[in-house]
Amino acid sequence: MPVPDTPSIGPREQKAAAALLRSSAAPALELGRVFARHGHQLALVGGTVRDVFLGRGHTDLDLATDALPEQMLGIVRGWADKVWETGIEFGTVGLRKGPTVFEITTYRSETYRPESRKPVTRFGTSLEGDLRRRDFTVNAMAARLPQLELADPFGGLRDLRDKVLRTPGSPAESFTDDPLRIMRAARFTAQLGFAVVPEVGVAMHDLAGRLSVVSAERIRDELSKLMLANGAGPVRGIELLVDAGVADVVLPEVPRLRLETDEHMRHKDVYQHSLTVLQQSIDLEPRYGLPPDLVLRLAALLHDIGKPKTRSLLPDGRVAFHHHEAVGAAMARSRLKALRFPAAVVADVTTLIALHLRFHGYGPGEWTDSAVRRYVRDAGPQLTRLHVLTRADCTTRNKAKAARLARAQDGLEERIAQLSAEEELKKIRPDLDGHQIMQILGLPQGRDVGRAYQYLLDLRMEHGPLGEERATHELLGWAEREGISPPPSEPPDDDSRPASQ
Repeated sequence: MPVPDTPSIGPREQKAAAALLRSSAAPALELGRVFARHGHQLALVGGTVRDVFLGRGHTDLDLATDALPEQMLGIVRGWADKVWETGIEFGTVGLRKGPTVFEITTYRSETYRPESRKPVTRFGTSLEGDLRRRDFTVNAMAARLPQLELADPFGGLRDLRDKVLRTPGSPAESFTDDPLRIMRAARFTAQLGFAVVPEVGVAMHDLAGRLSVVSAERIRDELSKLMLANGAGPVRGIELLVDAGVADVVLPEVPRLRLETDEHMRHKDVYQHSLTVLQQSIDLEPRYGLPPDLVLRLAALLHDIGKPKTRSLLPDGRVAFHHHEAVGAAMARSRLKALRFPAAVVADVTTLIALHLRFHGYGPGEWTDSAVRRYVRDAGPQLTRLHVLTRADCTTRNKAKAARLARAQDGLEERIAQLSAEEELKKIRPDLDGHQIMQILGLPQGRDVGRAYQYLLDLRMEHGPLGEERATHELLGWAEREGISPPPSEPPDDDSRPASQ
């Protein structure tokens, strides 16, 4: 099939594009001349070119060449400061020259066999053929080096101006060849603020099931990038996944929320509420000194996924979702594990979901010191994220209620700060450590020591610091009630006895 003429680049635009590329990709010019001296083509490609036109800088540069991997190695060795061959099996050589990192790939195409999770790579011989196999037209532009001639055979610059995602060829063929492009469509929607053209949306819907051949790790990586986009990007990306039916395959708990009204009957559905909580969490991150936070954002999106399983109708006609936080935490753990998220991410997200209603267990002004201590201890290192999630979870349209909840949250955070200054809440320990408990009760290491430690910790949480004397008294009382006999006290030394008369 012949490659179409460049549809959007005239002489004036070529000149402007060359000037823009020269200022943004100067380190690549010298490398282009090196390849040319060896009789090979080299071009800046993909996201590197796209981002130049979007005004987004790059420290790493993506390039493509007609040279085979072994030929690339012969060209760059001696020129680059460092060369690595990690991706050479797939035609990619990495190198560094000064502060700039280059990734050069032989012209190629990738397709998935129907039964395989690994793409099959075939090397090509032309830049245009390489661009044709790219995911979207905005990523199918290139700048030939060293002359900086812009190649745009599929109208990527036009689509960049129109802020749309279109495939170079048939969307169905593109997504069949590489189903992960379905996830990339949502990721680029989130990152760039672009919309998919209708035919891309249809193909996403029709071929979502093909994602079953893609590894969970690759889907996880695309989802993570989507969730870490700026501004309203994550909400846009999730909406596309849900509307196109893709979330039914990769994150089915989220679209199921559309069937549920919330307990106040004031939201269109729990799905829209969850998107609002996600957006409000993102908006609150700077206030709490957080960078774009994957754990927080996942927890915000998934915090109510237990509601469909726990939905019940009360006698007065209201809807209730009792214990949905515990059910949701278990569901989130299962889903995130299936997507191969790191164990720490899984644990942190599920902790936040399990605790996200704790704030509402206490009325205004009813936070005792012991309740504050337990809240801080249970949240642990997730305390700041829990503050954000709790605030974000207020989506009521009742302004008076929203203001009341905000004041209550302010008060709780102030109490935590005050008690933290007095007692170092995050370091709360019982007044006696495990060694002291074993010594006082004459116990070896084991279950009873752990039980005694927890008992003293509960007292510490309830009453604050006890001191060793009172803690010992309380420990002995507990041991007596539990049928644990401490060793008899040793009699005082003879020298310490009073002299007989």
